[in-house]
Amino acid sequence: MAIETAINQLRNLLQGRLVTTRAILDQHGQNEAYFPVTPPDAVVYPLNTKEVSEIVQICAAHSCPVIAYGTGTSLEGHQLAFRGGISINMQKMNTVLAIHPQDLDAVVQPGVTRKQLNAELRATGLFFPVDPGADASIGGMAATRASGTTAVRYGTMKENVMALEVVMADGKVIRTGSRARKSSTGYDLTKLFVGSEGTLGIITEITLKLHGQPEAISAATCSFPDVSSAVDTVIATIQMGIPMARIEFIDEIMVRGFNAYNGSDLPEKPHLFVEFHGSDSAVAEQASQFGEIVKDMGGDAFKWSSNAEERAKLWDMRHNAYYAQKSVRPGSVVQNTDICVPISHLAEVILETKAEGDRLGLTFTVVGHVGDGNFHCGICIDPSDKAELENAKIFTQNLAMRALKFNGTVSGEHGIGVGKMKYMAAEHGDALSVMADIKRTLDPQNIMNPGKLIPMN
Repeated sequence: MAIETAINQLRNLLQGRLVTTRAILDQHGQNEAYFPVTPPDAVVYPLNTKEVSEIVQICAAHSCPVIAYGTGTSLEGHQLAFRGGISINMQKMNTVLAIHPQDLDAVVQPGVTRKQLNAELRATGLFFPVDPGADASIGGMAATRASGTTAVRYGTMKENVMALEVVMADGKVIRTGSRARKSSTGYDLTKLFVGSEGTLGIITEITLKLHGQPEAISAATCSFPDVSSAVDTVIATIQMGIPMARIEFIDEIMVRGFNAYNGSDLPEKPHLFVEFHGSDSAVAEQASQFGEIVKDMGGDAFKWSSNAEERAKLWDMRHNAYYAQKSVRPGSVVQNTDICVPISHLAEVILETKAEGDRLGLTFTVVGHVGDGNFHCGICIDPSDKAELENAKIFTQNLAMRALKFNGTVSGEHGIGVGKMKYMAAEHGDALSVMADIKRTLDPQNIMNPGKLIPMN
């Protein structure tokens, strides 16, 4: 009854921008993980911060859950309405509000996507580098602390968000941070909300760091006889201080999927996909140094390209890994999970992971942003096979525990959502109770994306 009352009040407020049709609700209940369709009770489409504030005030008055929704590409069920309520779709808040080329920053609404932002930046000679693969919304990327293929050089959303505007659980609007490059004034609330997954407030404006477009870019692929030699190449490259823009590990099963899906002819062996940014001379020197390391580690099948179209094809192939994974086992459902460990342990962890997956009889791929110790497993599952589903659960649980054993984290970039909440106590110990105290203080009714990130019971 309370939610129905909230919906009626919101319908009057939004004048046609509240939707309760089954198709739209189900769309907002879909996910790219293994969770069932979990629709909200209604979807609203605000135009500005004032409307978001008014929506949250109405929902707070009726203890109605609110879930921010970007493009729906998250992988741990972040956007699902497990307790019903209102999904706040940010797609109409998609304006680039300001670009300050001299200060290398931009201010955007949360519905702006990374590709949209970079298209508007093209004439300035600047770009926004964080690249999680999907054309995700900037608001969703901030809320989940996204990273991706370029994080090894440019950092994650944590390093690239300077300031936020946030609607709190009572509808109050606050601003965190500023356009200044540093500050020593009080608690860093910006970093608190980046990665909070919508559980503390709803982000309505983001100020971002920008970077200069490099003068030269060169990309390459190379293969290795085994996993260890590929990962050892990564470690040696980083220890030598060679500034990689991207360095991606691809195992032999993922290569099989790329060849099937993209029609490529890569040798079915572990690969590295790499990219260098800088001046012409710097890129040439970096590529030469990297080539020597690859040679020393037994790598071969080297293919270089400075051609923009060829580079785009390479990274499109990497970004379409999900569909290539499905090509490894047609008809399967792919369950993706990720961990991050210190790079000195990366080869050992990947080898243990591959051995366990083989022992459990699973078909799976390994790809990774290995420059920062982060890798992903895509498990191809027959959803009708209960034994296989159980083995996949065992695999993902042991993978998370393996990350912690090596002083890593259960998620380098996918986040927690609902899928990995059960590991939070093991990773954070007593610090988890501090997080819960923050959640209770800022959201005493537990209406902000409830049931995600922080176990409250």
